[in-house]
Amino acid sequence: MPWFFTALAIVFEVTATSLLTKTQGFTRLWPTVGVLLLYGFSFAFLAQAVKKLEVGLVYALWSGIGTAAIAAIGIIFYGESLSLPKLLGIALIVGGVLVLNLSGAHAE
Repeated sequence: MPWFFTALAIVFEVTATSLLTKTQGFTRLWPTVGVLLLYGFSFAFLAQAVKKLEVGLVYALWSGIGTAAIAAIGIIFYGESLSLPKLLGIALIVGGVLVLNLSGAHAE
């Protein structure tokens, strides 16, 4: 179950971050409320995940996968640039998350 909570935390965080542009700097009420609720759900699931998994592992997954997903969403849906340094950075993030996972960090 903690892995499921981690996945949900990532989904809610990525969705919230993707919608940040719709808030126009938190000047639009309903998009702002939506983003804040989504971040709230993300942190709630993150808190549940760290009851059973190491906080460093969960945070690395949450932030690393979230960062890579947001970069991909920016490129695909928002027309952001795709460059070799950006791809290298994403690869390093994903590699770091893999190293943490393979290093033996697991549920208690």
